[in-house]
Amino acid sequence: MTSALPSASVLDLAPVVPVVVIEDAADAVPLARALVAGGLPAIEVTLRTPAALDAIRAIAAEVPDAVVGAGTVISPAGVADAVGAGARFLVSPGWTDSLLDAMRASGVPFLPGVSTTSEVVALLERGVNEMKFFPAEAAGGVPYLKSLSGPLPQARFCPTGGVSLNSAPAYLALPNVGCVGGTWMLPTDALATRDWPRVETLAREAAGLRAR
Repeated sequence: MTSALPSASVLDLAPVVPVVVIEDAADAVPLARALVAGGLPAIEVTLRTPAALDAIRAIAAEVPDAVVGAGTVISPAGVADAVGAGARFLVSPGWTDSLLDAMRASGVPFLPGVSTTSEVVALLERGVNEMKFFPAEAAGGVPYLKSLSGPLPQARFCPTGGVSLNSAPAYLALPNVGCVGGTWMLPTDALATRDWPRVETLAREAAGLRAR
């Protein structure tokens, strides 16, 4: 059985959720340990590579302080595979009724992706009030989410897509944003050289971000 999250919501685990693309499953555990040590326990492993499910399994088994989730979940089969591998939350770039039904039936928290007001209203109608806003920068960024907070205050978001260390504080200052998703603490050269201390340092900097 999947254990409960240490928080009632994925959005409240940390100010930043690292969005991780893992090419080699052997990197999963040291990478996760570096992120957790830096203060980012919620880790979204995207289902974009053949190594993704093995990476989720390894993190779930060997990094107990990590809350590993699966991102880029786009089908009911992907939901089943991710939860079977040990994912403790699910994130999708968008949603359909069948995908939403599968995520709801999975028993783990989920963040369906939205980029329009109509999608937000449709999810609220279905009893879902926590969502991923994607692609955040391309879809309108901080001004767009700020404009939604008035008519739709019950919706809460994790903006992801183009969010950086510099732009994250403006998102986190919004009343309807619980956390942001990002990759800036995972620079390509650091991953290529397995420079886990650098990843930990960047994670600690990201973990220090708080809404103001």
